[in-house]
Amino acid sequence: MKRKIGIALSGGGARGIAHLGILKALEEFGITPTHISGTSAGAIAGAFYAAGYSIPEIVAILKKGQIFNFSNILIKRQGFFAMKGFNDIYQECFPNNSFEDLNIPLYVTATDILKGELVYFSSGNLSQALMASSCIPLIFQPVSYNDSVFVDGGVLNNFPTEPLTGQCDIIIGSYVNSVKKELDQVHMNNIVDRCFHLAMKGSVQSKIDNCTLYIEPPNMSQFSLFNLKKSDEIFDYGYQYALTFEKQIKELDLDM
Repeated sequence: MKRKIGIALSGGGARGIAHLGILKALEEFGITPTHISGTSAGAIAGAFYAAGYSIPEIVAILKKGQIFNFSNILIKRQGFFAMKGFNDIYQECFPNNSFEDLNIPLYVTATDILKGELVYFSSGNLSQALMASSCIPLIFQPVSYNDSVFVDGGVLNNFPTEPLTGQCDIIIGSYVNSVKKELDQVHMNNIVDRCFHLAMKGSVQSKIDNCTLYIEPPNMSQFSLFNLKKSDEIFDYGYQYALTFEKQIKELDLDM
């Protein structure tokens, strides 16, 4: 009997394209997840994958929809961007808009800003859960859903291994926010990004132990969070790095 394989996909904006490169490498090594857990960009990539879209199809959808590209978000209210454009894409790509229709069980992480707690969505309205999970504070309007208000899951958990623990025999972690340790200078546009991910690194570190295999492409901070111009390069960077894990992957015991 095949063992249950869970994959946890971190947030990371445009860097989330690297998850797809990593998933491609895993496929080539004969690994397909039976469960997926994701935050923000990881939840979005995971949803398309769980719905049965091929990796080239997902890359094309994300690039065409400009899902991680702020320059194309045109609707603005009350100083915040609205997420309606994303909802239209999700409604088109997920016709029944339901977790229950996915081929692979999916857990989507979001932050309930009213209760100050983490929520894992795994049933019901898929597009609402994805928008809640990727609703970056101070940029997007918070998402109202299920009698509460949600913002990006990365605020409280940018690397959600927890839903997979106890359900999966093997947990593979894909984390796409590695920060280069020493810089000569940092551009003003990158200071918030760098501070956010440096602060987050401590909580991520404790979860690496939960992973049977942990994949973190180095120096991902070379790529912008909010710009898809280098999407092909980001994809290939994740793919090439994941290929270096061939030995570790072959050592995984995939059968009971």
